[in-house]
Amino acid sequence: MSGYFELVDAPDGGYRIRLLDGTGALMAVSVTFPTKRAAVAGVARAREIAGTGLIRDNCSDAVMRPADRRTKSARKSSASGSIGTPARRAPARSQAER
Repeated sequence: MSGYFELVDAPDGGYRIRLLDGTGALMAVSVTFPTKRAAVAGVARAREIAGTGLIRDNCSDAVMRPADRRTKSARKSSASGSIGTPARRAPARSQAER
């Protein structure tokens, strides 16, 4: 069943992307993009995410495995003050050091 993307005018100006399944049923609506070019780039990004993205169950009835609990608590503790902080890279080694 092949679906398709539609570019539509957003009610507040700009453009949105609608994802429809093969029967034409609405599956998702995007954020508002300021230009058509940005919306088309959004389609490319959505295709990449859909093809490679994992599923995260954030529902209230989600069953958490022990590894998920550790990961979630580690994210909470490391998230304080780290948002927007770039990851540090190791300095490049010179040819002599290699």
